[in-house]
Amino acid sequence: MGATVAIIGRPNVGKSTLFNRLVGKRLALVDDTPGVTRDRRPGEARLGDLRFTIIDTAGLEEADRSSLEGRMRRQTEEAIETADAVLFLIDARAGVTPLDAHFAEVARKTTRPVILLANKAEGRAGESGLYESYSLGLGEPIAVSAEHGEGLADLYDALKPHVDRVSDEEQSNREEAVVNVDVDEDGEFIEEQDPAGTKERPLRVAIVGRPNAGKSTLINEMVGEDRMLTGPEAGITRDSISVDWVWRDRHVKLFDTAGIRRKARVQEKLEKLSVADALRAIKFAEVVVVTLDATMSFEKQDLQIIDLVAREGRALVIAINKWDLVEDREAAWKKIRDANERYFNQIRGVQITTLSGIQGQGIDRLVESVFKSYEAWNARVSTSKLNRWLDRVTANHPPPAVAGRRIRLRYMTQPKTRPPHFIVFCSRPEQLPESYTRYLVNSLREKFNIQGTPVRLTYRKGENPYAPGKKRKIQ
Repeated sequence: MGATVAIIGRPNVGKSTLFNRLVGKRLALVDDTPGVTRDRRPGEARLGDLRFTIIDTAGLEEADRSSLEGRMRRQTEEAIETADAVLFLIDARAGVTPLDAHFAEVARKTTRPVILLANKAEGRAGESGLYESYSLGLGEPIAVSAEHGEGLADLYDALKPHVDRVSDEEQSNREEAVVNVDVDEDGEFIEEQDPAGTKERPLRVAIVGRPNAGKSTLINEMVGEDRMLTGPEAGITRDSISVDWVWRDRHVKLFDTAGIRRKARVQEKLEKLSVADALRAIKFAEVVVVTLDATMSFEKQDLQIIDLVAREGRALVIAINKWDLVEDREAAWKKIRDANERYFNQIRGVQITTLSGIQGQGIDRLVESVFKSYEAWNARVSTSKLNRWLDRVTANHPPPAVAGRRIRLRYMTQPKTRPPHFIVFCSRPEQLPESYTRYLVNSLREKFNIQGTPVRLTYRKGENPYAPGKKRKIQ
């Protein structure tokens, strides 16, 4: 996208609602509570034949620069500095407030073109506020209703001189070039040949963990700028924000997410929305980095997050952050190894990296681990190798006999990757114990070096469908 447009205004005037309207999706969290948005959220907007990047921002407030509100305002100021045009929103039903007047003065000083929008102007309730907004000195206001989609034709006319127009043919070519998220309705990745890491298809990496584990600080250090709002307060991040990044010519799309607390502790509606947004980021990521705080003990919630990633079938890396604050590193690393052996059996061989997000230490090791885990996630083993392996392991450790009859494992194949999924055809699969499945999966990991990713192993009853003389069933 060429042009960038920032949406600014005081809290609770409908900036995120307008953002969602222009991108055509409910990307930004919306709630009646003021101050929901904190970070800058970019999105690809379309308005008629106009195509541009729209940036949702935190509400402008008067506050000390060191406070959370002050740091949120700095994020908004940076969005203004990088924008080609600015949409200044007021609430037409509330009229012009002293805070609107104060920040309109700030907006007048910018060299960027500013378009004044009187939002919530549907019906007569917004008329007085619409006329009152002339007093802000930002030119003629445009009456809009972000919630109901009114006034967008006038907004189109105002934006037309500042953003790119795209013909139907150009838009069709762009849409064909865009790689969509290749996940089906059940969250399973659709098979594809092209590896991630290119400009056209960046590797999608979600950074998740408990609140205050240093996720946003880590991303800021990775991209080399204060892109995410950070601070000592827990739970600053609310939306899942994506950031494009290039590491050693490999393209990565990083997703910062809200901290995930135990379900019993999540009571407020807004936090529930934030956690749901983080869970969506896991579902559509390819690799998930679970960030743990090295200064805090390993908790059940960490294990539940790791288990969630495994159940979703995503490649996994565990990042032990704030390693610079650990005094006895040898003892701390021993605890990590013990936890790995005791708790991480569902993803045997997971990559574990120590780092310091605030000092930028260990980031290269972390990203190397991410790409190693991604490669294992895409691992494919030929059918001939699988069946030679199956003959050996069943000879060394046959399946247990049930009611005096031995269960026979006849044939094995791998229909899918992302994560690796294997199917074994056998007699009486329902009677195979879970312990034998674990034995097969662990042997598979060791033999074919499939580490740090979930492995799916399922059974089907019947003979080898590919054996000579067998008729294949056409689905």
